[in-house]
Amino acid sequence: MPDFIRVASVSDIPDPGRQLVEVEDRIVALFHVGGEFYCIDDVCTHDGGPLSEGKLTEYAIACPRHGAKFDIRTGKALTMPATEDTVAHEVKVENGQVYVRINDGEPSSQATVAAAAAPASTAMTSTPAAAPSSVAADKTQPAPVGNGSTVSPPADAALRELSEDLVREELKKVIDPELFVNIVDLGLIYNVDLIPVEGMTSIKIDMTMTSPMCPAGPQLIANSKQVVGALPGVAGVEVKIVLDPPWTPDKMTDEARDQLGIF
Repeated sequence: MPDFIRVASVSDIPDPGRQLVEVEDRIVALFHVGGEFYCIDDVCTHDGGPLSEGKLTEYAIACPRHGAKFDIRTGKALTMPATEDTVAHEVKVENGQVYVRINDGEPSSQATVAAAAAPASTAMTSTPAAAPSSVAADKTQPAPVGNGSTVSPPADAALRELSEDLVREELKKVIDPELFVNIVDLGLIYNVDLIPVEGMTSIKIDMTMTSPMCPAGPQLIANSKQVVGALPGVAGVEVKIVLDPPWTPDKMTDEARDQLGIF
């Protein structure tokens, strides 16, 4: 078992506060909260973001990139888009000095989604930096959906009555580019309204995001408009982002939980 290594003096870090330290060639984040010291890897398991640069609220640290939160005491992932815990390390204080012993074991949570499979930078390459409240639907040509495929009207759409169920079924074609789960099973669709307009139907969709800082927002909005706008009889599609109530993991379906390895 590795030895405890002195990393700081108690007086070096305010309460509450944090400091990056190096222990046996490993960069970790040391936290001082409520008179106690805690240490975790300085790595967000969602996309490798530097946790030490995030917002610290009591015992939770939020990744500055996408807002995933981790418990500084245990390394446990508290919110999406992170589904895997980060590693927590042992800390002790003696004679005003802080010591850390590296934990070489794996985090307790072993979710199946790996951020390396789809870096956030890849998802952002063709999208604006901030999500607008609505994006105009473009019916002139097929548009890419999360997996790079194109949107075409469903073969049997003309034979089916336009309904909320049909709209939600089409929205399942829109895949979150970071979690690889469709937005309906993720619980991002709060409401669907069908409004008659001169013999056709206008669709209004209330959609939320897993995090207010989600960079995939514009892409999800545009793709939602494309798949729903391709349905016969649709005059237009409006997508409104709603952050109240905020999204929580319990809004996911069992299918989404199985896909993400959350039990």
